[in-house]
Amino acid sequence: MAETVSSLEGLASLKPATPDAPRHVQKLDKLGRAYATGKRKDAVARVWVKPGSGKITVNDRTLEVYFARPVLRMILRQPLVLVGRDTQYDINVTVAGGGLSGQAGAVRHGISKALTYYEPDLRGALKKEGFLTRDSRVVERKKYGKAKARRSFQFSKR
Repeated sequence: MAETVSSLEGLASLKPATPDAPRHVQKLDKLGRAYATGKRKDAVARVWVKPGSGKITVNDRTLEVYFARPVLRMILRQPLVLVGRDTQYDINVTVAGGGLSGQAGAVRHGISKALTYYEPDLRGALKKEGFLTRDSRVVERKKYGKAKARRSFQFSKR
């Protein structure tokens, strides 16, 4: 069973070896692209990243046409700007569900994950900024006997 140790120096030899941190490896498909899925609220974005000139296509439209508001475009580019790769990759996105704000968050999440699959060394910087964490907040469901999720029907004494 267990060995008996008579001194404190002998305790170090019994200590199990600590496992190394998980090694993240590059994950590419047969066309040399990294694929990831990003989610936010009801939106789901499928993102493909490949080396290129920095062109971003969303649902077969340019980024400026699909996301007309500058704030949404800024949200989308945050992970690329953070790691300094905004002109090195072509990104193709298919996004569905939710509204534009949720879709922009889903695309940002997908781009961040795909970047870590293409370049595993970027994982630390993206994780520190919180881009790899899925925002789990979703709309609360409507309950029976209520007008909405929490709002009650108007009360009348008479």
